Amino acid sequence: MYLPIPVRSYSTLLSLTLLFFAPAVNAQEKTPKPKQPLQIEGITVTPHVRASSMRFSSEAGSATGARVQIFVRNTDSHQTVSTNEVLFKGKYPLKLLMDGEWAWHDTPNSWGGAHLTLPPGALTVWSYNSIRTGWGAGSSFPIQIEDWGLGTQDTYAVTLTKPLVWLSAITFLGDSVQPDKLVFHIENRSSKALKIEGARLYLPKSADTWRVFYPQTSLRDLLPFSADGIIPPKDKGGAEVVTGKLPLTYCVLEVTLKDPKGQPLSLWAKLRIKREAFDISGGWVTDSHTRDDRPSVLHEAFLKTLKRLHINTAHIGMLPGYTDQIEPNGLYSRYPLKFFGGLEPISAYDTDANLSRVHGVESLGEPQYGGGSGQKMPQEVLRALEKYAPSRFATTLTLSDEANWRYYAGLSDYPHYDAYRVTAPSPDSWRRYERWGETRIGWGAPLETIGDMCRSLREMSRPAPTAYWSQGPHQGWDVYDGRQRTSPTPDELRLQAYHALASRITSLYWFNLSLRSLVLFRDTLDEVARVGREIKMLESFYLKGDAYQYRQLHKEGKPDWDLASIVSPEGALLFALDLDYTPDPIEKVFRFHPPRPAEFAFELPSYLRRPVDVFRIDADGVHEVAYHLTKHGVTIQDKTNRVAIYVATPSRNLRTHLEKRRQQLLAEEESTHFDPASNNEDFATLKSISRP
Repeated sequence: MYLPIPVRSYSTLLSLTLLFFAPAVNAQEKTPKPKQPLQIEGITVTPHVRASSMRFSSEAGSATGARVQIFVRNTDSHQTVSTNEVLFKGKYPLKLLMDGEWAWHDTPNSWGGAHLTLPPGALTVWSYNSIRTGWGAGSSFPIQIEDWGLGTQDTYAVTLTKPLVWLSAITFLGDSVQPDKLVFHIENRSSKALKIEGARLYLPKSADTWRVFYPQTSLRDLLPFSADGIIPPKDKGGAEVVTGKLPLTYCVLEVTLKDPKGQPLSLWAKLRIKREAFDISGGWVTDSHTRDDRPSVLHEAFLKTLKRLHINTAHIGMLPGYTDQIEPNGLYSRYPLKFFGGLEPISAYDTDANLSRVHGVESLGEPQYGGGSGQKMPQEVLRALEKYAPSRFATTLTLSDEANWRYYAGLSDYPHYDAYRVTAPSPDSWRRYERWGETRIGWGAPLETIGDMCRSLREMSRPAPTAYWSQGPHQGWDVYDGRQRTSPTPDELRLQAYHALASRITSLYWFNLSLRSLVLFRDTLDEVARVGREIKMLESFYLKGDAYQYRQLHKEGKPDWDLASIVSPEGALLFALDLDYTPDPIEKVFRFHPPRPAEFAFELPSYLRRPVDVFRIDADGVHEVAYHLTKHGVTIQDKTNRVAIYVATPSRNLRTHLEKRRQQLLAEEESTHFDPASNNEDFATLKSISRP
């Protein structure tokens, strides 16, 4: 006998059928079984994806799995419910891991303690990441829930359909460590227009009970991107929300919508609350390859260089002689770098005084490869990061191999990857790329595959933000396929960074900016500074925005331009990235051709389709371009190469604001009174610190 339990909302337009199997009832009994207190409020399915452009020496397999979040609420007003065991298709999650059906799970079976208890009105989230089909979109399966205290077992049958609407990006913002507003973006791939009705946060009562969420007052100060709050079919929209100061912990966000017939719909997401800021980091800045054997960051000339490059974060923890120099004129006060590492002991970093200095936890190296703390399977990564859950830190995870990083999707609060396209080790097979016809090279790979990988990671991590380790100057790589230059050229450096930036990341980490690397590859310093200046000029677009569209243009059958866009309430950031480059057979570097005439057609979301200003912008300032508006966006005519960045905005004052910001950044660079990229005396000073 099947008795339906009503489902209050559908997440991502999932068709969710929720039933429980009633036990056999004696014919003499007339009293029906009471309604069960647990109710599945919504389910979010995030299908795995693969970057089809990637080439590997062996078949990496197709993306058949999905990451699933199940939002469960205790609807009883008096009774506390325990979820001691949860079985899926009659199997324990451990069995599903051992059988290779799941990559990881975060369910009550491994929680223990207070997290198993769900008080009246409270909500919790069960998550899993599957490997095989049968667990994502298009699947149906029963879930059995055991409450040992009540001595009950109830079974819920769930059917999941392909997601058509989802929260594509959620960003928490504010002027202090605790954010007080958020921006959410919604992708509507359905055939119906949807209207944003409201939003609600669910928060834990304490850090120790971070898996148990309680509904907060509905968020009232909702400012949709469009005046009517409507998101047309096959389009994107969203809203800004004033929240008041939020705790730095996990939360659940519910966004409510209505279709044209007034039918309600809810979208759900669980994620970490962290104030987003576009941080630019450097690796290995504590390298002690100096003449006095002290870490590089104890030398002011090195710190001045990092500041001029707009580096505000580093792979660093507390370091005596530097991070403790916090008096008004102290070394750390003048040249602060945010902490980015293991952050242990946690109690030493998780203080009110230190929170503004923390970028995030990076404690596992590259678990896919075995670097850092050794190779770890996804479930091991989940357990290793769990100790940070009660803290106020966001966890990060460095992924390395696109062939299987989908199995690690959803494990950290702020995922990123490192994969470089010239003269560096890489899991993909560079000689298998057909990019230049019969010409095959072993010293490099197509630069645009950086963007392909960024989009892959972004789509499996949504709505959480992502970051990227970008290839900078590094003295440690070997000679590959006869290429003598063992770091990227300025052009190669710039294009790799921008293929990532155009995909919408919210932090960029240079690998790496050690003292030796900067000295050996002086010609990259100016380009690193320019990229940093441009990032900080356009920071609000990356933080408030969401990736909108990507497409590739071809000419005579060959790749010509990559076009990508980021949209935000203040306008659209439009990128044209040059694909007309070739491998130099002699020097074995990538060569770009001179600027050439081009026409770029960009589509815009409905709320941005009537911009009043369109211009090109870079580290040198604002530049006029020819353009005309179209039914669905804007077409730009320009003569350019390498990287072209355009802004389309409904504001007549934005270009003035951006130029003012550029002047501020230039002043910050000049305030160092140190320019090793252009000044030979300054470079000699920097070089003198480094051990030969």
